[in-house]
Amino acid sequence: MGHTRRRLKAAVGPYSQAVKSGRLLFCSGQIGLVPGSGALADGGVSAQTGQALKNLAAVLKAAGLGLHDVVKTTVFVADIKEFAAVNDVYAKHFGSHKPARSTVQAAALPLGALVEIDAIAVFP
Repeated sequence: MGHTRRRLKAAVGPYSQAVKSGRLLFCSGQIGLVPGSGALADGGVSAQTGQALKNLAAVLKAAGLGLHDVVKTTVFVADIKEFAAVNDVYAKHFGSHKPARSTVQAAALPLGALVEIDAIAVFP
């Protein structure tokens, strides 16, 4: 099974934003960084969740996919008490599409982020 690396916006570490393997696209975790600013979205966990999902959508778009092609996500939150706020924003972005999901509280996230979301998508 071969894989292809796609050149996308620079990651904050030594990894690829996404790697294609067969019909699957494995997307690295996205945090609420505002493109071009290097800063996390202002407005707490809701704003950061929205920005993380916009960033994920941009990674998917670069590969010719969209959020509707996602089959699995993992959501990492710095504080599980923020679960409901994250869910509200997540539901708005995914609409009626409901990929499988895991949610995990993490001791710390990159750059002090409050949320990070990774995904696996499938090519039609």
